Amino acid sequence: MNALVPLPVLLPLCATGLSLAFGTRLGRFQRFISVAVLTAVTALSAILMVAADRQGPLSVHLGDFAPPLGITLVADRLSGLMLTVSSAVTLCVLVYSLGQGMTDRDKETPLAVFHPAYLILVAGVSCTFLAGDLVNLYVGFEIMLVASFVLLTLGGTGPRMRAGSTYVIVSLFSSMLFLTAIAMTYAATGTANFAQVAARLAELPTGVRTLIQVLLLTVFAIKAAVFPLAAWLPDSYPTAPAPVTAVFAGLLTKVGVYCMLRTESLLFPGNRVGDLLMAVALASMVIGILGAVAQTDLKRLLSFTLISHIGYMVFGIGLATREAYGGAIVYVAHHITVQTTLFLVAGLIERRNGTTELTRIGGLAQAAPMLALLFFVPAMNLAGIPPLSGFIGKLGLMRAGVADGGGWAWALVAGAAATSLLTLYVVAKVWNLAFWRAAPPGAVAAGTVLESGDDSDDDPDAGPDRIHGTGDEGVAPAQRPAGRAVAGTSPGPAVITTNRLPHPMIAATAVTIGIGLAFTVFAGPLISYTDRTATEILQRSPYIQEVLGR
Repeated sequence: MNALVPLPVLLPLCATGLSLAFGTRLGRFQRFISVAVLTAVTALSAILMVAADRQGPLSVHLGDFAPPLGITLVADRLSGLMLTVSSAVTLCVLVYSLGQGMTDRDKETPLAVFHPAYLILVAGVSCTFLAGDLVNLYVGFEIMLVASFVLLTLGGTGPRMRAGSTYVIVSLFSSMLFLTAIAMTYAATGTANFAQVAARLAELPTGVRTLIQVLLLTVFAIKAAVFPLAAWLPDSYPTAPAPVTAVFAGLLTKVGVYCMLRTESLLFPGNRVGDLLMAVALASMVIGILGAVAQTDLKRLLSFTLISHIGYMVFGIGLATREAYGGAIVYVAHHITVQTTLFLVAGLIERRNGTTELTRIGGLAQAAPMLALLFFVPAMNLAGIPPLSGFIGKLGLMRAGVADGGGWAWALVAGAAATSLLTLYVVAKVWNLAFWRAAPPGAVAAGTVLESGDDSDDDPDAGPDRIHGTGDEGVAPAQRPAGRAVAGTSPGPAVITTNRLPHPMIAATAVTIGIGLAFTVFAGPLISYTDRTATEILQRSPYIQEVLGR
């Protein structure tokens, strides 16, 4: 069984080579490779999760080199659950992107670029979850980030390039900080292996341990978009294509949360910076949701709710009890699926209406009842309406806060309740504007060609939807006749609105909703599993003994 541990990393990397080899010459085979590999990775992840639950942590030393020389990959209950949920979600997003790409004739997600980059992203995420040392955790991050740079700037539009530049600068800064933390850890302990570092950090002076801990937390907080290190996210994610935004929002920030949970529980037991973590958790929840309240664009609104709900997960990490860790793990799994689903729905709304600006759309409950249902279920789940999984995760965290009884814990309980109510207000606002009210005058007609390939900000006289070379420069979308074919010459893609949404996009969104509902239907087994996971990571000894063989 241990031999299966590297496969979630190796399979996507090997498939990337095949995907690049075939390129656009055999597009259907390239799509088949991507879907088949991600299906296999999802199945392998589920097998590893079950095996880790029954047998304990599984590890493999690549090349048979023992720590600290070799590359160690470890699959325990925590990484197994994260792998399984993330693999299932990335498979759904891939199917969604195929539906979008086939309908757009692959202009929005060019096969020669999208599939290799997407597979590398999956390999990086898997490597991060399985990494057994700081160096390979860094490698996993860099693999993931290099792929994300490509995906974020697909189409080469001005807004995407600007957002990508911001994302690159922030990521490079966090990477340099990460390398500094690794160097300090190695200088202080003589190793970067998690199990060995966990055993040796206790021998170091308190000041050195705290400095290393704060450095690592800062790195992971940037990647997780924890306030006040989250300003880059609302300006970066909404500009990307819908499937890219969905997988970024669902997964990349959770990788940072996973790393915080792993290092705090394994390397730094004792909760020395618990009050600091609870303070930033409260700030993230409150400031993030207030930012969402102020938004009128659906993608930006969801980006701020993402920042806000990261605070719930940091809440559990800051408390550092079994109940808190269990609640945080439930909430991470729940939020991966729900946040991904909501961004997929935003992509469907954009496909149908040509925009995600809430002041320009309406009447969708009557015009597109299926789309309304696809939004309503995950929106209620995000708000924590009983008995959905969002309520289960929040209830577990709030019960852990009440059991702790400290001042910060009670403040977080109150903040979590207020944030949940404001989240309900935010999704209700979206429902009222986009779905319940009548469509506003000047709404975009089906078949309208909307420009998204050029940056109108570069020309102050350009209209909101300028398409160079078409004769429609500066003409608003609603003024163009529905169904008109426009052959744009701009470097980016044109989006054509349609009342009939592609079936793969709808099906993929429905499956992600089903995964979120499965967390509700099987809440008992899920909570039992996360309780065992929390117990295991608090004990630390199963992980250390498996890696070091003692």
